[in-house]
Amino acid sequence: MKRSVLVISLLLGACSSDENVQYDVLAEELAQRLLIVDTHLDVPYRIDEAKRESGEIDVGASTADGDFDYPRAKSGGLNTPFMSIYVPAETEQGGTSREVALSLISHVETMVEQHPDKFAIPYSVDEMMQQVADGLLSLPLGMENGAPLEGDLNNLRYFAQRGVRYITLTHAKSNHISDSSYDENRQWKGLSEFGKNLIPAMNREGVMVDVSHISDEAFWQVMEISRVPVIASHSSARSFTPGFERNMSDEMIVALADQGGLIMINFGSTFVSQKSRVSYDAIKLAVEEYAQENSLAQDSEQLNAYRDRIFKERFVYADINDVLDHFDHVRDLVGINHLGIGSDFDGVGDSLPAGLKSVVDYPNLIAGLLERDYSEVEIEKILGGNLLRVWREVEAFAETPGEIVTDDV
Repeated sequence: MKRSVLVISLLLGACSSDENVQYDVLAEELAQRLLIVDTHLDVPYRIDEAKRESGEIDVGASTADGDFDYPRAKSGGLNTPFMSIYVPAETEQGGTSREVALSLISHVETMVEQHPDKFAIPYSVDEMMQQVADGLLSLPLGMENGAPLEGDLNNLRYFAQRGVRYITLTHAKSNHISDSSYDENRQWKGLSEFGKNLIPAMNREGVMVDVSHISDEAFWQVMEISRVPVIASHSSARSFTPGFERNMSDEMIVALADQGGLIMINFGSTFVSQKSRVSYDAIKLAVEEYAQENSLAQDSEQLNAYRDRIFKERFVYADINDVLDHFDHVRDLVGINHLGIGSDFDGVGDSLPAGLKSVVDYPNLIAGLLERDYSEVEIEKILGGNLLRVWREVEAFAETPGEIVTDDV
Protein backbone atom coordinates (compact mmCIF):
# COMPACT_ATOMS: atom_id res chain seq x y z
CA MET A 1 0.00 0.00 0.00
CA LYS A 2 2.89 2.33 0.71
CA ARG A 3 4.35 4.11 -2.31
CA SER A 4 7.30 6.41 -2.72
CA VAL A 5 7.05 10.17 -2.89
CA LEU A 6 8.64 9.87 -6.36
CA VAL A 7 5.65 7.89 -7.60
CA ILE A 8 3.28 10.54 -6.25
CA SER A 9 5.31 13.30 -7.90
CA LEU A 10 5.18 11.45 -11.22
CA LEU A 11 1.43 11.04 -10.86
CA LEU A 12 1.03 14.74 -10.21
CA GLY A 13 3.19 15.58 -13.19
CA ALA A 14 1.19 13.30 -15.46
CA CYS A 15 -2.05 14.78 -14.22
CA SER A 16 -0.91 18.38 -14.63
CA SER A 17 -0.11 17.80 -18.32
CA ASP A 18 -3.57 16.45 -19.01
CA GLU A 19 -6.42 18.87 -19.73
CA ASN A 20 -8.80 16.43 -18.01
CA VAL A 21 -6.96 16.26 -14.70
CA GLN A 22 -7.97 13.18 -12.74
CA TYR A 23 -7.24 14.06 -9.14
CA ASP A 24 -9.38 11.19 -7.91
CA VAL A 25 -6.72 8.58 -8.75
CA LEU A 26 -4.09 10.41 -6.72
CA ALA A 27 -6.61 11.17 -3.95
CA GLU A 28 -7.41 7.47 -3.57
CA GLU A 29 -3.69 6.69 -3.30
CA LEU A 30 -3.09 9.38 -0.70
CA ALA A 31 -6.14 8.29 1.31
CA GLN A 32 -4.71 4.79 1.60
CA ARG A 33 -1.13 5.88 2.26
CA LEU A 34 -1.46 8.85 4.62
CA LEU A 35 -2.75 8.80 8.18
CA ILE A 36 -6.35 10.01 8.39
CA VAL A 37 -7.53 11.13 11.83
CA ASP A 38 -11.11 12.32 12.27
CA THR A 39 -11.72 13.74 15.73
CA HIS A 40 -15.49 13.37 15.88
CA LEU A 41 -17.73 10.45 14.92
CA ASP A 42 -20.92 9.77 16.88
CA VAL A 43 -20.84 6.01 16.32
CA PRO A 44 -21.33 4.96 19.98
CA TYR A 45 -24.54 6.97 20.32
CA ARG A 46 -25.79 5.56 17.02
CA ILE A 47 -25.18 2.06 18.39
CA ASP A 48 -26.96 2.99 21.61
CA GLU A 49 -29.99 4.34 19.75
CA ALA A 50 -30.17 1.20 17.65
CA LYS A 51 -30.10 -0.99 20.77
CA ARG A 52 -32.95 1.01 22.26
CA GLU A 53 -35.09 1.25 19.15
CA SER A 54 -34.60 -1.57 16.70
CA GLY A 55 -31.94 -3.96 17.89
CA GLU A 56 -28.17 -4.12 17.72
CA ILE A 57 -26.03 -3.07 14.79
CA ASP A 58 -22.55 -4.34 14.00
CA VAL A 59 -20.34 -1.62 12.52
CA GLY A 60 -17.61 -4.21 12.10
CA ALA A 61 -19.54 -5.29 9.00
CA SER A 62 -21.41 -3.37 6.31
CA THR A 63 -24.45 -1.49 7.61
CA ALA A 64 -27.47 -0.34 5.65
CA ASP A 65 -27.56 3.10 7.21
CA GLY A 66 -25.40 5.52 9.15
CA ASP A 67 -22.16 7.16 8.08
CA PHE A 68 -19.61 4.67 9.46
CA ASP A 69 -18.79 1.00 9.29
CA TYR A 70 -15.54 -0.91 8.97
CA PRO A 71 -15.70 -1.70 5.23
CA ARG A 72 -16.49 1.91 4.30
CA ALA A 73 -13.84 3.25 6.68
CA LYS A 74 -11.17 1.03 5.14
CA SER A 75 -12.30 1.98 1.64
CA GLY A 76 -12.09 5.67 2.54
CA GLY A 77 -8.65 5.31 4.12
CA LEU A 78 -9.74 6.23 7.66
CA ASN A 79 -7.23 5.12 10.30
CA THR A 80 -8.15 6.89 13.52
CA PRO A 81 -11.80 7.82 14.09
CA PHE A 82 -12.29 9.38 17.53
CA MET A 83 -15.38 7.75 18.98
CA SER A 84 -17.58 10.44 20.49
CA ILE A 85 -18.87 9.63 23.96
CA TYR A 86 -21.84 11.96 23.48
CA VAL A 87 -23.70 12.70 26.70
CA PRO A 88 -26.94 14.66 26.11
CA ALA A 89 -27.23 17.86 28.11
CA GLU A 90 -30.38 16.79 29.97
CA THR A 91 -28.59 13.86 31.61
CA GLU A 92 -26.78 16.15 34.02
CA GLN A 93 -30.01 17.40 35.55
CA GLY A 94 -31.33 13.85 35.60
CA GLY A 95 -28.21 12.58 37.34
CA THR A 96 -27.46 9.97 34.67
CA SER A 97 -24.57 11.56 32.76
CA ARG A 98 -21.87 9.28 34.17
CA GLU A 99 -24.03 6.22 33.57
CA VAL A 100 -24.59 7.26 29.94
CA ALA A 101 -20.88 7.85 29.37
CA LEU A 102 -19.97 4.45 30.78
CA SER A 103 -22.57 2.78 28.60
CA LEU A 104 -21.20 4.40 25.44
CA ILE A 105 -17.63 3.52 26.36
CA SER A 106 -18.76 -0.07 26.80
CA HIS A 107 -20.17 -0.01 23.25
CA VAL A 108 -16.71 0.85 21.91
CA GLU A 109 -15.10 -1.80 24.08
CA THR A 110 -17.61 -4.31 22.72
CA MET A 111 -16.68 -3.34 19.17
CA VAL A 112 -13.08 -4.23 20.01
CA GLU A 113 -14.04 -7.47 21.75
CA GLN A 114 -16.15 -8.59 18.82
CA HIS A 115 -13.58 -7.60 16.20
CA PRO A 116 -10.06 -7.63 17.67
CA ASP A 117 -8.73 -8.03 14.11
CA LYS A 118 -10.37 -4.74 13.09
CA PHE A 119 -10.55 -2.35 16.06
CA ALA A 120 -8.46 -1.29 19.07
CA ILE A 121 -8.59 1.49 21.67
CA PRO A 122 -5.36 3.48 22.14
CA TYR A 123 -4.25 5.14 25.36
CA SER A 124 -1.39 7.14 23.82
CA VAL A 125 -0.19 8.44 20.47
CA ASP A 126 2.37 5.65 20.26
CA GLU A 127 -0.29 3.00 20.86
CA MET A 128 -2.46 4.56 18.18
CA MET A 129 0.39 4.58 15.67
CA GLN A 130 1.21 0.94 16.42
CA GLN A 131 -2.42 -0.08 16.01
CA VAL A 132 -2.56 1.66 12.65
CA ALA A 133 0.72 0.01 11.61
CA ASP A 134 -0.88 -3.33 12.51
CA GLY A 135 -3.76 -2.60 10.13
CA LEU A 136 -6.35 -1.87 12.80
CA LEU A 137 -8.76 1.03 13.06
CA SER A 138 -7.60 2.85 16.17
CA LEU A 139 -10.52 4.18 18.24
CA PRO A 140 -9.51 6.87 20.75
CA LEU A 141 -12.40 8.28 22.76
CA GLY A 142 -13.54 11.88 22.93
CA MET A 143 -16.07 12.74 25.62
CA GLU A 144 -18.61 15.19 24.20
CA ASN A 145 -19.89 17.01 27.30
CA GLY A 146 -17.93 17.00 30.55
CA ALA A 147 -21.07 16.41 32.64
CA PRO A 148 -19.97 12.84 33.58
CA LEU A 149 -17.09 14.33 35.61
CA GLU A 150 -19.76 15.33 38.15
CA GLY A 151 -17.56 18.02 39.68
CA ASP A 152 -14.94 15.50 40.78
CA LEU A 153 -11.41 15.77 39.35
CA ASN A 154 -10.78 12.15 40.24
CA ASN A 155 -13.32 11.24 37.55
CA LEU A 156 -11.05 12.95 35.05
CA ARG A 157 -8.29 10.44 35.74
CA TYR A 158 -10.78 7.56 35.70
CA PHE A 159 -12.10 8.46 32.25
CA ALA A 160 -8.58 9.07 30.95
CA GLN A 161 -7.71 5.55 32.05
CA ARG A 162 -10.75 4.29 30.11
CA GLY A 163 -9.39 5.85 26.90
CA VAL A 164 -10.81 9.39 26.84
CA ARG A 165 -8.26 11.55 25.06
CA TYR A 166 -10.24 14.79 24.88
CA ILE A 167 -13.21 16.30 26.66
CA THR A 168 -15.67 18.75 25.12
CA LEU A 169 -16.40 20.90 28.17
CA THR A 170 -20.14 21.20 27.60
CA HIS A 171 -22.80 20.56 24.97
CA ALA A 172 -26.19 22.10 24.18
CA LYS A 173 -26.80 23.51 27.66
CA SER A 174 -24.58 25.07 30.27
CA ASN A 175 -23.35 22.45 32.73
CA HIS A 176 -21.32 22.49 35.95
CA ILE A 177 -18.16 23.26 33.93
CA SER A 178 -19.00 25.84 31.29
CA ASP A 179 -21.63 27.92 29.54
CA SER A 180 -22.75 26.61 26.15
CA SER A 181 -22.81 28.49 22.87
CA TYR A 182 -26.35 27.18 22.33
CA ASP A 183 -27.69 28.23 25.73
CA GLU A 184 -29.05 31.71 26.46
CA ASN A 185 -28.56 31.02 30.16
CA ARG A 186 -24.94 32.05 30.76
CA GLN A 187 -24.87 31.22 34.45
CA TRP A 188 -21.07 31.23 34.78
CA LYS A 189 -20.18 34.08 32.42
CA GLY A 190 -17.78 31.58 30.87
CA LEU A 191 -16.30 28.83 33.02
CA SER A 192 -17.42 27.84 36.50
CA GLU A 193 -14.85 27.71 39.29
CA PHE A 194 -14.70 23.96 38.80
CA GLY A 195 -14.18 24.53 35.09
CA LYS A 196 -11.28 26.88 35.79
CA ASN A 197 -9.69 24.19 37.96
CA LEU A 198 -10.47 21.48 35.42
CA ILE A 199 -8.39 23.01 32.61
CA PRO A 200 -4.99 22.71 34.37
CA ALA A 201 -6.02 19.28 35.65
CA MET A 202 -6.68 18.15 32.06
CA ASN A 203 -3.31 19.58 31.04
CA ARG A 204 -1.64 17.56 33.79
CA GLU A 205 -3.60 14.41 32.98
CA GLY A 206 -2.74 14.58 29.28
CA VAL A 207 -6.35 14.99 28.14
CA MET A 208 -6.90 17.48 25.34
CA VAL A 209 -9.28 20.39 26.04
CA ASP A 210 -12.01 20.69 23.41
CA VAL A 211 -13.59 24.14 22.97
CA SER A 212 -16.33 23.12 20.53
CA HIS A 213 -19.79 23.94 21.94
CA ILE A 214 -18.62 26.34 24.65
CA SER A 215 -19.57 30.02 24.76
CA ASP A 216 -17.22 32.69 23.45
CA GLU A 217 -16.53 33.96 26.95
CA ALA A 218 -15.64 30.46 28.11
CA PHE A 219 -13.32 30.06 25.12
CA TRP A 220 -11.32 33.15 26.02
CA GLN A 221 -10.99 31.95 29.61
CA VAL A 222 -9.71 28.57 28.40
CA MET A 223 -7.11 30.40 26.32
CA GLU A 224 -5.91 32.23 29.42
CA ILE A 225 -5.70 29.11 31.57
CA SER A 226 -4.49 26.26 29.37
CA ARG A 227 -0.75 25.72 29.22
CA VAL A 228 -0.93 23.46 26.17
CA PRO A 229 -2.65 23.78 22.78
CA VAL A 230 -6.37 23.07 22.70
CA ILE A 231 -8.62 21.80 19.93
CA ALA A 232 -12.05 22.56 18.54
CA SER A 233 -12.91 18.95 17.71
CA HIS A 234 -15.80 19.64 15.32
CA SER A 235 -16.32 23.32 14.53
CA SER A 236 -16.15 25.47 11.40
CA ALA A 237 -15.51 29.13 10.56
CA ARG A 238 -18.14 31.61 11.75
CA SER A 239 -17.32 34.08 8.98
CA PHE A 240 -19.44 31.89 6.66
CA THR A 241 -22.31 31.62 9.17
CA PRO A 242 -22.69 35.05 10.83
CA GLY A 243 -24.24 34.93 14.27
CA PHE A 244 -23.78 31.17 14.69
CA GLU A 245 -21.75 31.11 17.90
CA ARG A 246 -21.24 27.35 17.70
CA ASN A 247 -18.68 28.06 14.94
CA MET A 248 -15.46 29.99 15.64
CA SER A 249 -14.86 33.65 14.84
CA ASP A 250 -11.68 34.71 13.06
CA GLU A 251 -10.39 36.24 16.29
CA MET A 252 -10.89 32.94 18.09
CA ILE A 253 -9.19 30.97 15.32
CA VAL A 254 -6.20 33.31 15.48
CA ALA A 255 -5.99 32.94 19.27
CA LEU A 256 -6.30 29.16 18.97
CA ALA A 257 -3.49 29.10 16.42
CA ASP A 258 -1.27 31.47 18.40
CA GLN A 259 -1.34 28.90 21.18
CA GLY A 260 -0.60 26.08 18.73
CA GLY A 261 -4.12 24.66 18.67
CA LEU A 262 -6.40 23.28 15.96
CA ILE A 263 -9.82 23.80 14.45
CA MET A 264 -11.18 20.53 13.08
CA ILE A 265 -13.66 21.37 10.33
CA ASN A 266 -17.22 20.09 10.81
CA PHE A 267 -18.80 18.80 7.57
CA GLY A 268 -22.47 19.41 8.48
CA SER A 269 -24.30 21.59 5.94
CA THR A 270 -25.57 24.02 8.57
CA PHE A 271 -22.00 24.46 9.84
CA VAL A 272 -20.52 25.38 6.49
CA SER A 273 -23.32 27.12 4.54
CA GLN A 274 -25.43 30.13 5.48
CA LYS A 275 -28.03 29.14 2.88
CA SER A 276 -28.36 25.81 4.62
CA ARG A 277 -28.72 27.48 8.00
CA VAL A 278 -31.47 29.78 6.69
CA SER A 279 -33.37 26.82 5.26
CA TYR A 280 -32.99 24.87 8.52
CA ASP A 281 -34.27 27.79 10.62
CA ALA A 282 -37.27 28.17 8.31
CA ILE A 283 -38.06 24.46 8.64
CA LYS A 284 -37.87 24.68 12.45
CA LEU A 285 -40.27 27.62 12.45
CA ALA A 286 -42.70 25.83 10.14
CA VAL A 287 -42.67 22.75 12.36
CA GLU A 288 -43.33 24.86 15.48
CA GLU A 289 -46.25 26.61 13.79
CA TYR A 290 -47.71 23.32 12.53
CA ALA A 291 -47.45 21.81 16.02
CA GLN A 292 -49.25 24.77 17.58
CA GLU A 293 -51.96 24.88 14.93
CA ASN A 294 -52.68 21.19 15.36
CA SER A 295 -51.99 20.89 19.12
CA LEU A 296 -49.34 18.24 18.53
CA ALA A 297 -46.69 16.99 20.94
CA GLN A 298 -43.11 17.22 19.74
CA ASP A 299 -42.80 13.44 19.53
CA SER A 300 -46.14 12.82 17.84
CA GLU A 301 -46.18 10.62 14.75
CA GLN A 302 -48.06 13.26 12.76
CA LEU A 303 -45.54 15.98 13.57
CA ASN A 304 -42.57 13.71 12.81
CA ALA A 305 -44.07 12.88 9.42
CA TYR A 306 -44.61 16.58 8.68
CA ARG A 307 -41.06 17.40 9.80
CA ASP A 308 -39.58 14.71 7.57
CA ARG A 309 -41.62 15.81 4.58
CA ILE A 310 -40.77 19.49 4.66
CA PHE A 311 -37.12 18.73 5.43
CA LYS A 312 -36.94 16.74 2.19
CA GLU A 313 -38.74 19.52 0.36
CA ARG A 314 -36.98 22.59 1.74
CA PHE A 315 -33.58 21.78 3.23
CA VAL A 316 -30.68 23.29 1.28
CA TYR A 317 -27.65 21.02 1.32
CA ALA A 318 -24.14 22.34 1.14
CA ASP A 319 -21.65 20.67 -1.16
CA ILE A 320 -18.02 19.72 -0.83
CA ASN A 321 -16.87 23.11 -2.12
CA ASP A 322 -18.53 24.81 0.85
CA VAL A 323 -16.47 22.58 3.16
CA LEU A 324 -13.29 23.27 1.19
CA ASP A 325 -13.94 27.00 1.50
CA HIS A 326 -13.57 26.64 5.27
CA PHE A 327 -10.22 24.91 4.87
CA ASP A 328 -9.08 27.71 2.55
CA HIS A 329 -10.25 30.37 4.96
CA VAL A 330 -8.44 28.96 7.98
CA ARG A 331 -5.29 28.26 5.97
CA ASP A 332 -5.24 31.83 4.66
CA LEU A 333 -5.97 33.21 8.13
CA VAL A 334 -3.51 31.28 10.32
CA GLY A 335 -1.64 28.80 8.13
CA ILE A 336 -1.81 25.12 7.38
CA ASN A 337 -0.59 23.96 10.81
CA HIS A 338 -3.89 24.62 12.58
CA LEU A 339 -6.37 22.60 10.55
CA GLY A 340 -7.87 19.14 10.82
CA ILE A 341 -10.96 17.01 10.20
CA GLY A 342 -13.87 16.78 12.67
CA SER A 343 -16.58 15.53 10.32
CA ASP A 344 -19.38 14.89 12.86
CA PHE A 345 -20.30 11.75 10.90
CA ASP A 346 -23.26 9.98 12.53
CA GLY A 347 -23.86 13.17 14.51
CA VAL A 348 -25.49 15.66 12.11
CA GLY A 349 -28.21 13.41 10.72
CA ASP A 350 -29.27 13.85 7.12
CA SER A 351 -27.49 17.17 6.67
CA LEU A 352 -24.14 16.13 5.21
CA PRO A 353 -23.05 17.92 2.04
CA ALA A 354 -22.93 16.43 -1.42
CA GLY A 355 -19.66 14.60 -1.85
CA LEU A 356 -19.08 13.99 1.86
CA LYS A 357 -21.86 11.65 2.90
CA SER A 358 -19.88 9.02 4.83
CA VAL A 359 -16.43 7.78 5.79
CA VAL A 360 -15.98 6.35 2.31
CA ASP A 361 -15.70 9.92 0.97
CA TYR A 362 -12.39 11.14 2.44
CA PRO A 363 -10.80 10.74 -1.02
CA ASN A 364 -13.30 13.30 -2.33
CA LEU A 365 -12.03 15.79 0.24
CA ILE A 366 -8.44 15.05 -0.72
CA ALA A 367 -9.22 15.44 -4.42
CA GLY A 368 -10.81 18.81 -3.67
CA LEU A 369 -7.72 19.94 -1.77
CA LEU A 370 -5.51 18.83 -4.67
CA GLU A 371 -7.67 20.77 -7.11
CA ARG A 372 -7.13 23.85 -4.92
CA ASP A 373 -3.36 23.37 -5.11
CA TYR A 374 -2.72 22.02 -1.63
CA SER A 375 0.57 20.14 -1.57
CA GLU A 376 0.95 16.59 -0.32
CA VAL A 377 2.75 17.91 2.77
CA GLU A 378 -0.15 20.27 3.50
CA ILE A 379 -2.72 17.53 2.96
CA GLU A 380 -0.80 15.20 5.26
CA LYS A 381 -0.97 17.82 8.01
CA ILE A 382 -4.70 18.33 7.58
CA LEU A 383 -5.50 14.62 7.51
CA GLY A 384 -3.70 13.79 10.74
CA GLY A 385 -0.26 15.33 11.14
CA ASN A 386 -1.47 18.45 12.92
CA LEU A 387 -3.56 16.46 15.39
CA LEU A 388 -0.59 14.19 16.13
CA ARG A 389 1.52 17.24 16.93
CA VAL A 390 -0.99 18.63 19.42
CA TRP A 391 -1.70 15.24 20.96
CA ARG A 392 2.03 14.66 21.49
CA GLU A 393 2.48 18.13 23.00
CA VAL A 394 -0.33 17.45 25.46
CA GLU A 395 1.18 14.09 26.37
CA ALA A 396 4.65 15.58 26.77
CA PHE A 397 3.38 18.28 29.14
CA ALA A 398 1.60 15.67 31.26
CA GLU A 399 4.84 13.71 31.55
CA THR A 400 6.88 16.67 32.83
CA PRO A 401 7.34 16.94 36.61
CA GLY A 402 4.50 18.77 38.24
CA GLU A 403 1.56 18.45 40.56
CA ILE A 404 -1.19 16.01 39.48
CA VAL A 405 -4.45 17.65 40.48
CA THR A 406 -7.22 15.56 42.07
CA ASP A 407 -9.85 16.30 44.66
CA ASP A 408 -7.67 14.50 47.21
CA VAL A 409 -4.78 16.98 46.83
